[in-house]
Amino acid sequence: MIVYDPSTNPLNTTEWAFPVAECVHIVGFALSIGTVAIVDLRLLGIGMRNQTSAQLVKDTAPWTLIGLAIMLLSGPVIFSSNPVFYLHNGAFQLKMLFLLAAIIFNYTIHYWVAKSEGPRIAGILAGAISLALWVSVVASGLFIAFI
Repeated sequence: MIVYDPSTNPLNTTEWAFPVAECVHIVGFALSIGTVAIVDLRLLGIGMRNQTSAQLVKDTAPWTLIGLAIMLLSGPVIFSSNPVFYLHNGAFQLKMLFLLAAIIFNYTIHYWVAKSEGPRIAGILAGAISLALWVSVVASGLFIAFI
């Protein structure tokens, strides 16, 4: 039986490695969620009224993908610091569930509604669901340390 020893991971043996990995992960989240939130707020009718949601999706798409890539590359690095802890952590499991749902929703329904400029209620629902999913990802990520 192979037993994982977290004390051999460079993230756990170098003073600044784990905090730097966390900061990179947070930058990825801020970039991806921030750009999605701009579109969501437009769909909700709260901000950016001088641009259509379709134009905002087009303008923010590269930044959203860059943020998502940073997040999806740094996440497994952090996970590698103690995979047993993360796999048995309920908050981590919720975060992964919300993350999968948020990504799928963002690149299907949310994208379609934002590009179509359809009924206002569809935009409001898509924006609200998207914001709720991304806030859930962040909130469950914050609780990983406390469970």
